[in-house]
Amino acid sequence: MSDELTEIALELRRHLAWQEADGTRLIWKDPNLAAPVVSARSAPAIAVVPKLETGPRRTLDEIRTELGDCKRCKLCGGRTQIVFGSGSPRAELMFVGEAPGADEDQQGMPFVGKAGQLLTKMIEAMKFTRDEVYICNVVKCRPPENRNPEPDEIAACEPFLKAQVASVRPKVLVTLGKFAAQALLKDQTAITRLRGQWREYEGIPLMPTFHPAYLLRVPAEKKLAWGDLQEVMKKLGRTP
Repeated sequence: MSDELTEIALELRRHLAWQEADGTRLIWKDPNLAAPVVSARSAPAIAVVPKLETGPRRTLDEIRTELGDCKRCKLCGGRTQIVFGSGSPRAELMFVGEAPGADEDQQGMPFVGKAGQLLTKMIEAMKFTRDEVYICNVVKCRPPENRNPEPDEIAACEPFLKAQVASVRPKVLVTLGKFAAQALLKDQTAITRLRGQWREYEGIPLMPTFHPAYLLRVPAEKKLAWGDLQEVMKKLGRTP
């Protein structure tokens, strides 16, 4: 087996193990790909195994067109509009959050509410503008009452998140909050233990840190988050 096929097999194995840990019972691919894989768990959740980005580099516009008027999970029933992402398509720094909130659902842009205003300040403190970075979420539709995204919802959006990362090809990824970190790393470790530790996703250095919404609730943790972002600046060759 080639190194590329070995890496693909390992990625699929990590994905299946992560989904099963969350109680997923049935996992399926596109009809033109592999046959269904069923675990022994009895939980009713359904997830989609993402396609790995092995073909030509697609543009963000092409990925958005493929997403279309998405109805791949139940979140489509309560959304006002899809919140795909915003920023530079060639950003060296990419932020991945959890899910759109009420303001994002209304405006169709990620991180525009109170948490978004704090994220903007964090980005500016790193000597970037929002237009210079790329920002998106794990899921593209607002969960009802801002509840946590569920495993099947995360899995349905995951191919598009992976495609966004593959299209932008940032030098550094920053995940905001536990769901973003766990979705990309397939690691159930608490964000309090994940944050501040360099990891890797598809060969890209990844720094997990707290979600801005959490920092609004617990301002004392801003110091830790700023320390994480300073490490990102150093990785990008910028003086903190």
